[in-house]
Amino acid sequence: MVQEFILIAFSSLKQLQLLLFFLVLIAFIICVTGNVTIIVLVRIEPLLQTPMYFFISTFAGLEIIFVMVTIPKLLDNLISGNKKISFIECFTQMFVFSGLGMTECYLLLVMAFDRYLAINSPLRYSAIMRKEMYTPLAVAPWIGGLSISSVTTTYTAQLKFCGPNQINHFICDVLPLQNLSCSDPFMSKITTIIAAILVVLFPVLIIIAFYIHITNTITKIKGAEGKQKAFSTCSSHLIVTSLYFGTGLVLYIRPTGSQNDKYLALIYTVLTPLLNPFIYTLRNSDVKTAITNLVLKKISCGL
Repeated sequence: MVQEFILIAFSSLKQLQLLLFFLVLIAFIICVTGNVTIIVLVRIEPLLQTPMYFFISTFAGLEIIFVMVTIPKLLDNLISGNKKISFIECFTQMFVFSGLGMTECYLLLVMAFDRYLAINSPLRYSAIMRKEMYTPLAVAPWIGGLSISSVTTTYTAQLKFCGPNQINHFICDVLPLQNLSCSDPFMSKITTIIAAILVVLFPVLIIIAFYIHITNTITKIKGAEGKQKAFSTCSSHLIVTSLYFGTGLVLYIRPTGSQNDKYLALIYTVLTPLLNPFIYTLRNSDVKTAITNLVLKKISCGL
């Protein structure tokens, strides 16, 4: 029986692996720095201490943990050629990686619900979205995501792996592991499909429904400035949601994997976490104001 796996990753790129290493390393540093900056800003800037920014800071923290689970192993693979990962390490990575990915899906749904309430019920928003409400809403995605991941990981770990042990990916993901199994992966695939429906498809449909109502409400607002202000509070979330769920739908709402899955996985493990801090800062006037205030305070303290 297989005791360890070989993560092929991007071995076929040969000399280009070094270039990819530096690109991924730069993206990793920028991603962590950007998301830490968002968390710090929300913590210290009174302007950003609202439910919406609480969810954004929670999402930023989740992104940091997410890239910590995947990117360091990829960097090691690219630069040192150490492609081995033990059986236990592989399924631990799979559990955490899948669980955090599922948590992000549910957290994006919660953030859409927050925007729905803010725009469709602005007078009742403050009364509804109190700390007693938004704190459990931020915790629930973690419980749901990690719980579902434990089920899919358990069913996949129970499969028999008697060789080959080469995974055509840079992480231990469920579909490549199912394809390596020498036992029938039927139940594992069924749980994966059910999980994808619960975590990807259902949230997408609910988010679409929220945004249909939001769009209808915005069109009824009188004045271009009011419409622009209402839409600006949703645009960043809508862009992040489209990027993340777009790759999720392509990758997981299918019974079998593809040779190109590892390239698509780069989008949601490297590119999307890299872009998110910029999307939430460059397109958000409150965050830009908070950054300006922080810089001015540092300059005044220095003087």
